[in-house]
Amino acid sequence: MTACALLAACTATAGSPAAAPAPSSSSAAPPAAPAAQAPRSFTLAAGGDILIHPALTDQAKADGGGAANFGPLLEGMRQAVAADLSICHLETPLSAPGDPTFGYPAFSAPPEIAKALVDLGYDSCSTASNHTLDRDVRGVRTTLDVLDSVGLKHTGSARSPEEAATPLILDANGVKVAQVSFTYGYNGIPLPEPWIANTLDPQRVIDAARAAKAAGAEVVVASLHWGAEYEADPTLDQRKTAATILADPAVDLIIGTHVHTVQPIEQIGGKWVVYGMGNEVAKHEEPRGTTEEGLIARFRFVEGAAGWRVEEAKYRPTLVELGPPIRVVDLSSAPPTPRRTEALARTDEIVGRLGAAAAGLGR
Repeated sequence: MTACALLAACTATAGSPAAAPAPSSSSAAPPAAPAAQAPRSFTLAAGGDILIHPALTDQAKADGGGAANFGPLLEGMRQAVAADLSICHLETPLSAPGDPTFGYPAFSAPPEIAKALVDLGYDSCSTASNHTLDRDVRGVRTTLDVLDSVGLKHTGSARSPEEAATPLILDANGVKVAQVSFTYGYNGIPLPEPWIANTLDPQRVIDAARAAKAAGAEVVVASLHWGAEYEADPTLDQRKTAATILADPAVDLIIGTHVHTVQPIEQIGGKWVVYGMGNEVAKHEEPRGTTEEGLIARFRFVEGAAGWRVEEAKYRPTLVELGPPIRVVDLSSAPPTPRRTEALARTDEIVGRLGAAAAGLGR
């Protein structure tokens, strides 16, 4: 019996049910559900005319001790420009390094402005404007060569038919965003070849946007150089053109330049058009007050079940203070002065003329 008892004890220890661990008093917790993935999104910032008059070049040379340094002139916009994708409008041709520069009426600005725009945070510039042909086709080539040399992307003018036919598709927080650029004309200068610069026509804008979407773009932004100079209200043609273009699913946003003063922002069919962003930087021979005022438009795009849409639309008013020294000021953050308060109030009033605030536009 002793042996049997010992055998039983050994058998139990070796693997009988008596030796199994006691079951837990509560069942195991189910695995945690995966966290919901945030929708894809990106922010876009867009500025108005970069119009380099000789007085601005003089200021840049003073800031650079003889060499043109546009950084201090533009520094005040750094926070307003910061975004996943930042787009500027280069109003004038650029000279090659060491070549002469020119002011109104046939411009050619110092090439140093291109590096300053990159350093400020810009990724791309539209180049289709009424001044694109100021220095003929050679000026177009020189401008694009300078932009390439500093890594600033561009669209609106081209050095070859192949370049003109290739959509500009940019990366914005992993989203493929295309920019197309068109202008109403060239100050009476005949366009030598249709591919050298993009002449504004609603169907041509739509066709370019569709081509960009076919090439992989998820969102398309149209930069349009249009309107009546110095007029705060958009023309009937601007409004009709905007409605026609935005009715096509290929175009997601319109940003406008040219008139040298701020124009309203409007929502059409759930999409936004900025009719005119004013001058980002300029120093006209006869400043009008309004020609020193501008804005940086800002949009947050979010992808949903129905595609991409703007979830948040904002603007930041700016002012070129003529100094000395000449500096661009972000009125959203600058301490108030009488001139700044005047500019801020005027910009807010103009921007809201077509009901943008009721549609959700903020500042």
